[in-house]
Amino acid sequence: MTTYVYGIAAGTHPGLPDGMEGIGKPACTVRILKQGDLAAIVSDAPEDLKPKRRDLLAHQNVLSEAGAAGSVLPMRFGSLAPDDETVISVLGERADHYTERLSALDGRVEYNVKASHNEQAVLHQVLAENPELRAMVEANQRQGGGSHEQKLKLGEAVTSAVRARETSDAVEVRRALEPAAEAVAEGPEGTGWLANVSFLVSRKAADGFVAAVEELKSTQPHLDLKVHGPLPPYSFVDPGPAEPAG
Repeated sequence: MTTYVYGIAAGTHPGLPDGMEGIGKPACTVRILKQGDLAAIVSDAPEDLKPKRRDLLAHQNVLSEAGAAGSVLPMRFGSLAPDDETVISVLGERADHYTERLSALDGRVEYNVKASHNEQAVLHQVLAENPELRAMVEANQRQGGGSHEQKLKLGEAVTSAVRARETSDAVEVRRALEPAAEAVAEGPEGTGWLANVSFLVSRKAADGFVAAVEELKSTQPHLDLKVHGPLPPYSFVDPGPAEPAG
């Protein structure tokens, strides 16, 4: 049967509660596979595995329980292997890499920060910082809104200025928070935000990182910041040339 992989830990990891349940309905029992100095936290995988809320939460719960007991390299939801033997083989083949990553991520968590603009606030800021753009707005207002061509020209100018501000603010988010983290990973681009950045933070320094986020919110009120964490350090596992469980 296909094997589902939640994460990788040291062979000395104290393990999980007996009978702990993972993904699937009915839930599959979580078990430990060992190879040398490493262990994989796994279960059987249901045939119709999909990212349903129940299974996503089950995946996170297993990693939370495991992470509370010791350092774990979290695998992303949906990490599969053909069978247990394949998982054990991969643990042996990549032992040095996984051992290094377990050491590097021990006692560390991930905070993901997504930033977007408060549209009204950034528009006011762009106008306040751009005399030429402000003059165009005022000229159009004196002419009752301006001609269609003037409105179009103004709209293009405002859009360009806001995009430039998005670029500079993305840099500012990283610049402001990076000193409070040990490592940074850029997330995939997407609509709805101007920055998607993950930060690796020592558990002991988590309060300092959260304080840095609050300071950024205070000094840059035109930014809407959504912070997710503490999370298992998904973005810093660095599985290497192929997925951990093939």
